[in-house]
Amino acid sequence: MRLLFTIAHFYNPQGSQRHASQRPDPQPRIQALTSSLAAIHQLYSQFQCMIDIGKREVVPSNQQYVNHIDIVICTTRGHHLLNQLPISQDSYHHDASQCEPMFLGFECQALLRDNLGCYDYYCFLEDDLILSDPWFFVKLMWFNRITGDRNLLQPNRYESSIGGPFRKAYIDGDLKPHVTQPFQNLEEHPQLTGKVMECPVVLKRPLNPHSGCYFLNGAQMDYWVNQPHFLDRDTRFIGPLESAATLGIMKTFRIYKPAPQNANFLEIQHFGTSFLSLIGKKVKMPNQTA
Repeated sequence: MRLLFTIAHFYNPQGSQRHASQRPDPQPRIQALTSSLAAIHQLYSQFQCMIDIGKREVVPSNQQYVNHIDIVICTTRGHHLLNQLPISQDSYHHDASQCEPMFLGFECQALLRDNLGCYDYYCFLEDDLILSDPWFFVKLMWFNRITGDRNLLQPNRYESSIGGPFRKAYIDGDLKPHVTQPFQNLEEHPQLTGKVMECPVVLKRPLNPHSGCYFLNGAQMDYWVNQPHFLDRDTRFIGPLESAATLGIMKTFRIYKPAPQNANFLEIQHFGTSFLSLIGKKVKMPNQTA
């Protein structure tokens, strides 16, 4: 498969500090982006092998799906940390722009459109998301073969920790129904069920379709590009950052996510513990009163 990944990356410590990309210490952002890039190459590149100990040589491994990977990091106005990454610059391409920082996701959309017809999957990620599933794209192909390309399966974002009351938390739970009601009809095919390796899998239309990312096959990307709302820069879903990642696909596809009982069927890690740290404070524990 040919995979095109676009990553929106921004860092400016002189900002409001509302977002992690505006905080004084650059190291968490460096670590997050480095982990994101490393994971893509380690999971999906064709350069994988097994060591044959008896022969003292390497043999190719995981070649059932031989992938060609291109990663483009989109930045704006010189506010980035690319020159501080402990990773070879040959592992990605750099696309510089002058857009408003919160609109970088729309620049990624334009780049995906400009490469239409050249790839099997067109992907967008915010710069603090880390893939960990080598079968991620196999699952997406399985889903669309069964349900069709008008449906889009999105991963659940999670954070993890070795301390605190929970070791893992999925961070994009339900929003109030009115937030997405103008953009999606959740009564249309609200749930899909199936089996994978004899295990039941439940997929639901989510009240919160946001994942900070999306992964479209070629037919889906072509369909989206030809919609009148493509790249309209509509920011009505929460704000520009969230809208760039989610509003366009929400207008275009029936979005599904794995239900809570099998949330890890398709997932992606959100770097850090900013949401996990809210549990017991702004987010109530089970049986905790306000």
